[in-house]
Amino acid sequence: MPLSEYEQRMLQQMEQQLRSDDPKLANTLADKPRPSVRRLVLGIVLFLAGLGGLVGGVATEFVWLGVLGFVAMLAGVLLAISGPRNGRPAQRKRGGSAPSSGGFMQRQEEKWQRRNEDRGR
Repeated sequence: MPLSEYEQRMLQQMEQQLRSDDPKLANTLADKPRPSVRRLVLGIVLFLAGLGGLVGGVATEFVWLGVLGFVAMLAGVLLAISGPRNGRPAQRKRGGSAPSSGGFMQRQEEKWQRRNEDRGR
């Protein structure tokens, strides 16, 4: 159920107040990019393969296999928790609209400013 016009206006006013009172908290609460499922799954697979290599290296006394397994485990964890490579947030598909250029709070602030400009006319 969508918010009424009054509720939307009140929410925007509260967000604007939060942004002006505590910008650090507002930035903390802003939209963050979601981790890629593909990177997460690939990281887990790499971690498990590295764990197998580490155990295999210990069992067969091949030190190089154990070290390689450990490096693969480390790479898998880093891959799973890292963000997109290009530094831009992963784009989520929306109902045919173009991706926005800012975070949630920035978009709300722009809507607020546009609405105030429309009222002033």
